[in-house]
Amino acid sequence: MEVTRIFAIRHGETAWNVDTRIQGQLDIGLNDLGHWQASRVAMALQDEPIEAIYSSDLSRAFDTAQAIAKRANPPLAVTPDVGLRERHFGHLQGKTWADIESEWPQDAKLWRGRDPHWSPEGGESLTALRARISQCVNQLAAPHTGQSIVLVAHGGVMDVLYRLATQQDTQAPRTWHLGNAAINRLLWTPQGLSLVGWGDVSHLQDAHDAPRDESTA
Repeated sequence: MEVTRIFAIRHGETAWNVDTRIQGQLDIGLNDLGHWQASRVAMALQDEPIEAIYSSDLSRAFDTAQAIAKRANPPLAVTPDVGLRERHFGHLQGKTWADIESEWPQDAKLWRGRDPHWSPEGGESLTALRARISQCVNQLAAPHTGQSIVLVAHGGVMDVLYRLATQQDTQAPRTWHLGNAAINRLLWTPQGLSLVGWGDVSHLQDAHDAPRDESTA
């Protein structure tokens, strides 16, 4: 059967996650806790028969992927793919949630309401993001049927993957977790994605703080 097993991982924590500042496609690195989370997810996956590791080229994701790659058996190279980047938030990138609420209330309303066709000035709509991620995952998974791969990306990407796997539309309210360095398990076939397991953070239980969810980061 033409099945590809996917481990989908959100990057480790960054200082901007802590500050609730929109990162979008700006290249923000991991903080100390984020590096620790990356090492822990690498340990959790080290015995899995992983064939390939793909990552967003943004450093917070790529460095998380590098940690996984170094502990793989045998060690692997990380293949960067711009198709796995976070949603582009245009003029809102670098702003905190409070900034957006106070300075761009109309944008904040459309963003919070998950308007599928709204895009920040210079940015990307949810509809465009979903199409990009769907195309990218299909291209990456198709050559690996019968194998396991890792995809390391961002909260917005994880959200799209969950919606695709559960056949939920873009505007459906989110009730699932998008934690930093959580392990999400999916199956890909030519017919699409299906969900195996979501939001596994058991490898992070030694942390003093719970992984930040996208709704609070």
